[in-house]
Amino acid sequence: MTTTPSTATATAAPGPGSSSSSLPTASPRETAQVLGGAVGPILAQGVIARRPWVVKLAGQLGTDDRSVRMLQGLRARHGDGPVRLPIPGRPAALVLGAADVRRVLEQTPEPFATASWEKRGALGHFQPRGVLVSHGAAREERRRFTEGVLETGSPMHSHAESITRVARQEAVALRADAAGSGVLDWPTFVTAWWRVVRRIVLGDHARDDHTLTDRLTALRRSANWSFLAPRRDDLRRQFHDGVARHLDRAETGSLAEMIASLSEQHPGTEGSGTEDLAPTDQVGHWMFAFDPAGAVTLRALALLAADPHLRGRVRAELAGRDLNQPQELPLLRAVVLESVRLWPTTPLLLRQTTQPTTWGAGELPTGTAMIIPTWFLHRDDRSRSDADRADPDQWLDGSAAQDWMLTPFSGGPGVCPGRELVLFTASTVLATLLEEHHHVLLPPERFAARGPLPRGLDPYSLRFGVGRSTAAGE
Repeated sequence: MTTTPSTATATAAPGPGSSSSSLPTASPRETAQVLGGAVGPILAQGVIARRPWVVKLAGQLGTDDRSVRMLQGLRARHGDGPVRLPIPGRPAALVLGAADVRRVLEQTPEPFATASWEKRGALGHFQPRGVLVSHGAAREERRRFTEGVLETGSPMHSHAESITRVARQEAVALRADAAGSGVLDWPTFVTAWWRVVRRIVLGDHARDDHTLTDRLTALRRSANWSFLAPRRDDLRRQFHDGVARHLDRAETGSLAEMIASLSEQHPGTEGSGTEDLAPTDQVGHWMFAFDPAGAVTLRALALLAADPHLRGRVRAELAGRDLNQPQELPLLRAVVLESVRLWPTTPLLLRQTTQPTTWGAGELPTGTAMIIPTWFLHRDDRSRSDADRADPDQWLDGSAAQDWMLTPFSGGPGVCPGRELVLFTASTVLATLLEEHHHVLLPPERFAARGPLPRGLDPYSLRFGVGRSTAAGE
C-alpha cells in the first residue's frame, strides 16, 4: 500500500486566523473511551517491561479487537486527523493517516522530538542519558555513536561471524534440550535468548550474568510506572557498574569492543566525549530493546509452525547453506518483520512537538504528544487486506518499505538503530531451530494459517512440540 507524502510543514507561529480548534477534536467521551479502552490496556500490559499475566488476560478478553473497532469508529467520525484528544494538562493528538505518520517520523527530532515527557519519565529509571530521551546536540552525538556501534542500515554487521557463532551455539543447545523434552516453551527459550543477547553485546564472560539482566528487569518494572514510581538509584548504579565491568574487558567480537574503539575517538573532556556519550545508558537501552525481540522471534516461529507453505519456502531458502557462516536469509527476515507488524512490540510511537506547529488550517501547541497507534494501523481490517494474515512478500518486493502505515521499527531519523542487528540475530536463531527439526504449535495458543490471525498472541504461553525432521523434511 503506497501512501502520498504530506506537503505540510512546521512553522514557529500559526498563520493568520488559524487555531487548534480547526483540527478535528474528539469529544470528552470519545477521549475517555480511547484512553480507557485503547491506550489503557496497552499501558496495563507494561510498556517498558511486559506483565505476562496481563498480556494473557488481554488476549483472553480480546482487548486488541475492541480497541481496533474503537479507533475505526473514531476515524470514521473525524477522518485521519490528527485527531486532538482534549486531555486536561496534556495536549495530545492521534495520528491516523499515512501522510501524517510520514510527516511526524520524517520531521524527527524537530519539531517532533523523540524525548517525550512520558519517555523521559519511564526511561529515566535506568537510562536517563539514553539517546531516545536525549535532544539537541546530546542526541546527535549519542545517536551517531549508537549507529556506529550497531551499524545501522547494514544488513550484515561487521561482527557477523561472532554473532553467528554465539547465536548458533545457544540455539543448538536450546534445540537439543527442546528435542529431548519434546517441548519448547517461553521459559526455556528466553533463558537462551538472554544468553545470546549478553554475549553479543557484552562478550562471552557475560553469558551467565543473570544478575545483570535481573537488575535491568527490576528497573524496567519500575519504569512501567514512569513518574509515579520512586527512582531506585542504588539499583540503577549497580546495573550500570555491572555493565561497565563488562565494557572494560572489551571482548573481541562483542559490541563492547566497538564501544571501546569508538569511545577512544571521543576523549572524555568536559562538555564532550565518553562522559556525554553515556555508553552504559546506551547499552541499557539496547538490552531493553533486545528483550521484546525474543517475543518477536518466538511469534515468528509460531507463524512458521502454523503455515506449511511458508515453512516450506523457508526450508528451501535454508537448503544447501552453511548456517555456521553468516547468512542474510531475506525470507526468514521477512517473516520476522511480519511478526513485528502483526504483533508490534512498540504499540504506540510517541513524539512531542518542540514548537507551535501548523497543521492544515490549525495548530498544535508546543508540548503536544503525537501518538501513532501502530497496533491499530497495522491491523486495521477496513483499510488493509493483510490486516489479519501474514504477508512476508511485501518486505521482499519493497512495497512495505513505501507504506507509512507500517512502522514496526519506527521510521525516519528516529528509526530503531538496531533494526538490522535484531533481524540478523533473530533469523539466525530461527534458522538454527528449524535446521533438521520440526515444530508443532501446541495449546493454549492455536491458530490456523489461512484463517484470521489473532490480534493478541501471548508469547509467554507459546508452546511447541519439537522433534527431528524426517527425510521428507518434516
